Amino acid sequence: MRDTTGLQLVDRDETGVDRAFRADVLSGMREGQKAIPARWLYDDAGSQLYEDITQVPEYYPARAETEILKSRGAEFAQAIGKGRAVVEFGSGSSVKTPALLSAIDPAAYVPLDIAGDFLRAAAADLSAKFPGLPVYPVEADFMRRVELPAEVADIPKLGFFPGGTLGNMVARTATDLLRTMRETLGEGSMLLVGMDLIKDTAVLEAAYDDAGRVTAEFNLNLARRINRELGGTIQVDKLEHSARWNDRFARVEMHLVATEDIAFEIAGEEFSMAAGETIHTENSHKFDRRSADKQLLAGEWTPVARWLDSEERFSVVLAEASVPRSAP
Repeated sequence: MRDTTGLQLVDRDETGVDRAFRADVLSGMREGQKAIPARWLYDDAGSQLYEDITQVPEYYPARAETEILKSRGAEFAQAIGKGRAVVEFGSGSSVKTPALLSAIDPAAYVPLDIAGDFLRAAAADLSAKFPGLPVYPVEADFMRRVELPAEVADIPKLGFFPGGTLGNMVARTATDLLRTMRETLGEGSMLLVGMDLIKDTAVLEAAYDDAGRVTAEFNLNLARRINRELGGTIQVDKLEHSARWNDRFARVEMHLVATEDIAFEIAGEEFSMAAGETIHTENSHKFDRRSADKQLLAGEWTPVARWLDSEERFSVVLAEASVPRSAP
């Protein structure tokens, strides 16, 4: 693995605070319905808690997607071909990645993540598993166009976005992200993306509110992160985790609910919440085939293949960068 740990693409101020994190938190907390983008759940502690979530019995998406990635290797190889640079967006611990890399014989692997320490540890572990594969970790916010390492500039790219993370975004933001990914990856690129499917409400809500409260800790960690990084004084013990299905928008919503009236500061700015008021922290949109295809096409990706797990709970979709058109 080539050492690129000095490459810092996160914009931090003189005190080390991520400017985008502070801006998103403050603007979201000023809204009538307080809301913070889900990507800020994933600091190092949040990333580890998410990995713990993937192991709880109720959380089916990780197991379903892993089944697809492990069982359809020959089909991936035929559809994708050899010699692409795999660019993984929000790579986390990269636990699903080896199955894909083993199947398609890539030229390089570029994991992107905003949790730098977590990213570099995971990249080092994967590099040890694939000693002949060049690995170039990049600490970056993939919601913006990322300048990839020069070593992969002339190699065709395969974007890899597992885990159903695309569903965390409202349609407008997901469309913007897909277009940004296309800009990052370039012409002739492909994208392999996980997209969770609509199913029984009880199954969906349990997946985001497990009995062991791992997801609750993951959600509450966002408040702790705000306190730690932004000088917040949020009374975390006065918040509780909630997960609810919103049928109108076909999504599970996660909220932090105030159990009583509270007042606190963030980055020197004063806020308050009445009992029962919430901070909306995550959406997990669910798809059927038509809505999945429509979302990808809006983001300038053309679906070319789709795979389901054996219980048809989850889908992995392969798409090609759409050719720009000037007319319908």
